[in-house]
Amino acid sequence: MDAGGGLHPQARVLRDVVEQAVIAEQVGLDCFGVGEHHREDFAVSAPEVVLAAIGGRTSRIALGSAVTVLTTDDPVRVFQRFSTLNALTGGRAEVILGRGSFTESYPLFGYDMAHYEVLFEEKLALFAELVKGGPVSWTGSTRAALRNQRVYPPIESGTLRTWVGVGGSPESVVRAARYGFPLTLAIIGGHPQRFRPYVDLYHQALEKFGHAPQPVAVHSPGHVAATDDEARNQLWPHYQRMMTKIGGERGWPPVSRAQFDHEAGPGGALCVGSPATVAAKITATVQLLGLQRFDVKYSNGALPHQQAVASIELLGREVAPRVRDAVQAS
Repeated sequence: MDAGGGLHPQARVLRDVVEQAVIAEQVGLDCFGVGEHHREDFAVSAPEVVLAAIGGRTSRIALGSAVTVLTTDDPVRVFQRFSTLNALTGGRAEVILGRGSFTESYPLFGYDMAHYEVLFEEKLALFAELVKGGPVSWTGSTRAALRNQRVYPPIESGTLRTWVGVGGSPESVVRAARYGFPLTLAIIGGHPQRFRPYVDLYHQALEKFGHAPQPVAVHSPGHVAATDDEARNQLWPHYQRMMTKIGGERGWPPVSRAQFDHEAGPGGALCVGSPATVAAKITATVQLLGLQRFDVKYSNGALPHQQAVASIELLGREVAPRVRDAVQAS
């Protein structure tokens, strides 16, 4: 959004995202992820291309998707794109696989929503074979079979870091554990405490399937400014418009300022406030759920580029160091 309240074209937004990632590395953040969407209110439809542009201007920060909609893509091509990104960035690529929170990709790419479950189950099973690095043999109903097939380019060293994104389904948690993939929980509303049973289930399922312990991450919306009031007042109009639009599509009532303030408070999912407030909230969630990573969704609606940059700078310079110190001391 520009100073006059108008929306920037998507091409401008894509260039801004690259700049934001460069700043994220400069201020010491560990990873930068971009989502995949196929609608007018989100600019990124090809995350690997954006990440490659970021990779050419950075040297350290991990680069990943948040998430890649595997259900309506070809697992072989997803692997090839991320293995290419991994090669170009010296091993910094990672992928979060999921089904996404929107459905536009189904008609766009010719998939039937009636096959929602089998599409993700089969494609995740194939991806699990691809990341092993050897010749792949696989048979399913959603694409042509592979028989002792090598896929190029291979990962140069180790394996492609692969997470599974979950919105709150026990079946999805168990599925991630079955393949031994790290778990990312999307917590966009309510107290994080309600996700503790999912974390416990995940660890139990990993043990049942004979896999070593794996990291757990949380992905939640956030915005940081100098004070709590400034952060909330900056974010609220953009959050309201975004959630009202999405809610209208899904039959939800309009979000109120009282609901927003509750979610931004101690009992909600939004990490919005001063550096001290946001650091304390992230630390509490990390300790509550036993996390190894916390991803802040800093882009919320049409938040202006400069406000997003300022939030990223505070996340890197003030929030992250406080969280690291608090977690190490606990």
